[in-house]
Amino acid sequence: MKVLLYFENQKLIAKSGIGRALKLQQKALSYTDVEVTTDPKSRDYDVLHINTYGVKSHYMVNQAHKMGKKVVYHGHSTYEDFRNSFTGSNLIAPFFKRYLVSLYKKADAIITPTPYSKQLLRGYRLSQYIAPISNGIPLEKYAASDEKVKKFRDYFDLSPEQKVVISVGLFFERKGILDFVTLAKKHPEYVFIWFGYTDLRLVPQKISRLIKGNHPRNLIFPGYITGDVIQGAYQGADLFLYPSFEETEGIVVLEALASKQKVLVRDIPVYHHWLADGINSYKAKDVAAFETLMVKILNHELPDLTDAGYQLAVERNLPEIGQQLKRVYQTVLNT
Repeated sequence: MKVLLYFENQKLIAKSGIGRALKLQQKALSYTDVEVTTDPKSRDYDVLHINTYGVKSHYMVNQAHKMGKKVVYHGHSTYEDFRNSFTGSNLIAPFFKRYLVSLYKKADAIITPTPYSKQLLRGYRLSQYIAPISNGIPLEKYAASDEKVKKFRDYFDLSPEQKVVISVGLFFERKGILDFVTLAKKHPEYVFIWFGYTDLRLVPQKISRLIKGNHPRNLIFPGYITGDVIQGAYQGADLFLYPSFEETEGIVVLEALASKQKVLVRDIPVYHHWLADGINSYKAKDVAAFETLMVKILNHELPDLTDAGYQLAVERNLPEIGQQLKRVYQTVLNT
């Protein structure tokens, strides 16, 4: 079996969750006997596994069908998580939804990260086989490392006693960035770091002004950082606080869990099937609840749930994800 993994505009999407998904899929499939190519000119593949939505993606799907190939679409995006992102996104969201549906309808099967996102796609009246498969996590990459933690704390010149709250994401209102800023303003005794980057020309002015400097001194926007520093941040921070309002899964949440980091997320439907409040993570419904739980976690007034959270990452380790992907390919080839 040979699979063509296709990602349009790889450089443009490299800093997003979809961009990271390419590497995760390649790694996951390396644990299987599935032959993988990323060459869009390939013609001898059996299944097109497509992840993006541009004009070239549309062309690739049509070409695959003309050649009698099977198509698996990876449903990373939904109408719900497109809203409250770029400037003007809410205006074009209904059109984006129709476009998404037109693409997804052409697939022989759809893969989407969670049962929640599967439910959303079913709501679009998509009738083909939909498999909820986590994006997965390269567990070994997040193994404990004092050296990486030191690099993180040295990079930001953090003293040993400083307590640090981190989050990771694009500069989207949907990601809860405004609530993160509010928490930083209320608690100057903590250091807040938001990792990630978005071209400020693409986001609303209220977000752009915040990033450019209209934020408290204890809040840092270092941009998009990879390697030991960000991995050290996942391990060496005191809390991963993710206030996103809408996700299809949240790769960064998996990265925090794999790092045995304390996790505090917004109580939204995408987490209902796997994150359990007070069992493997903590959940908050609004800023007031985030503040209360954050302070208690940082002051060690709540149970440490990191071992239970880590087990969620173990269940989503890439070798297991690779086998799940392979089963989907086999299913479409047999129908």
